[in-house]
Amino acid sequence: MKHLISVLCMSVCITLVFGSFPLTAFAEQSYNWSYIPAKNNVPVKTETIYQELLDKTGGIFIGNTGQKHLYVTFDNGYENGYTEEVLNVLKAKKVPATFFVTGHYLETAPDLVKRMVAEGHIVGNHSWHHPSLPTVGDGKLIEELDKVKKKFTELTGVKEMNYLRAPRGEFSERSLTLSNKLGYTNVFWSMAYKDWDVNAQKGGEYAYNNIMKRIHPGAIMLIHSVSSDNAEALPRVIDEARKLGYEFKSLDDLMFERQMEQLPFPR
Repeated sequence: MKHLISVLCMSVCITLVFGSFPLTAFAEQSYNWSYIPAKNNVPVKTETIYQELLDKTGGIFIGNTGQKHLYVTFDNGYENGYTEEVLNVLKAKKVPATFFVTGHYLETAPDLVKRMVAEGHIVGNHSWHHPSLPTVGDGKLIEELDKVKKKFTELTGVKEMNYLRAPRGEFSERSLTLSNKLGYTNVFWSMAYKDWDVNAQKGGEYAYNNIMKRIHPGAIMLIHSVSSDNAEALPRVIDEARKLGYEFKSLDDLMFERQMEQLPFPR
């Protein structure tokens, strides 16, 4: 009986979000996020179909490429002992960041999540179980996102959760559309490197070099806080980027800027 009620409630939720529009009409093609690399710190581009889908569903992967702004984002699937060090650096150097968390992270590192909020960072949704979003049904996708948001609010008292990072960067038009209808901005990235393998860390110098050769105006930076290399390199990255004229901004700053650009009168 409880299962039946749950299914009915989920159906009502989907109906409220989409009305009577048939969800099956959305393209089911699954994609893996990627961008087209560029040299000499030139802003990157992505595949035409990816850009079209983001434009259609309000997603982002890069900021204004005419401004030397950087947006630091972390994917936090689990805690590996370095997030506290990362937070210490961000606090000391007054850099805002966004942390995309899973259900596992919320349950195992609640104090760190509370600290993120207390120190002014954004906490985004990385799903509860970290599934490939294009492979789950609408009801399951809603559940994956809703559980994270509810647990986050329970821990912090913050009701808003506005940003989503698709696990493994896997998406479809359906997953982008549904999550956007639920109030999320899908955030991909324009800068990343292979930093997530905790058994293949190569030192802070390696992380520093890989990050610095990839930053560019408007970069949304994907960094994993499980990496000891990143924790070691972060202070130097911040200092050097600032020497090069970059400013560190939050995703909220980026979204506000985009909203202002859409206003019909001169600014």
